[in-house]
Amino acid sequence: MTLQLTTGTLAQGVAELARRDPHLAAVVARHGAPPLWDRAPGFETLVQIILEQQVSLASGRAAYARLEKVAGAVSPGRIAALENADLQSAGLTRQKASYIRGLAQAIVAGEFDPDGLADLDDESARATLIKLRGVGAWTADIYLLMALGRADIWPAGDLALVAAIREVKRMRSLPSAERIGRITSAWRPWRAVAARVLWHHYLSTPRSRATVTAAKPSSRRTPGPSRRPDLRGRPAAPRSTGPSRARAAAASSRSKARTPRGGRTRA
Repeated sequence: MTLQLTTGTLAQGVAELARRDPHLAAVVARHGAPPLWDRAPGFETLVQIILEQQVSLASGRAAYARLEKVAGAVSPGRIAALENADLQSAGLTRQKASYIRGLAQAIVAGEFDPDGLADLDDESARATLIKLRGVGAWTADIYLLMALGRADIWPAGDLALVAAIREVKRMRSLPSAERIGRITSAWRPWRAVAARVLWHHYLSTPRSRATVTAAKPSSRRTPGPSRRPDLRGRPAAPRSTGPSRARAAAASSRSKARTPRGGRTRA
């Protein structure tokens, strides 16, 4: 049975991780438990995450607002009826216009059902998403983590999380993908909770503008030895690489008033 995050299971996961990992325990002691950031499942959120790829959260939101104005409503039927040129008139790149229109057409044709993802286990849901053009690993993981509330998803390549791991565990340099894999494996089956704890640290920790520009929560690029963390999701710019990307000008504010990579706090 796939574990879902609720207020109760989030608290359970935070307590378990704090017991296992003293570095995460220190984050919780300093900043408290993270909010249950979430996003509504469905077509609209998938479109939003695609628009947030490789850009700031603010840019993604602005693009979505323009798309909504052009289409009248961001629904599969409305978007599928438009031409790519119509979507580009909303300021979308040719590539993203093609991705979003293709997603809408797949839903209208019955080739993809976002609602059906809820019945799949993590790996099957992830594989189904990645088959869609424009949906890569980071986008799929952010959707599973934020929209479906899966408890054991880790959005590999989210540079905000890479930067947070480095800070929390006091590493001299950004950890390699292999090292991150070893660290996060110890957090199963609560890796999505660990991600929220680390985003909470990242958003709650004052940092210089230069640091924030280099690593925004939820950026989706894969970190490399010579690349600055870009960080949402995009989660350099977090995004979403990849949980989102919160604009970093207000990095000194507490994360209770902010969310990583377009998540919303569940009341």
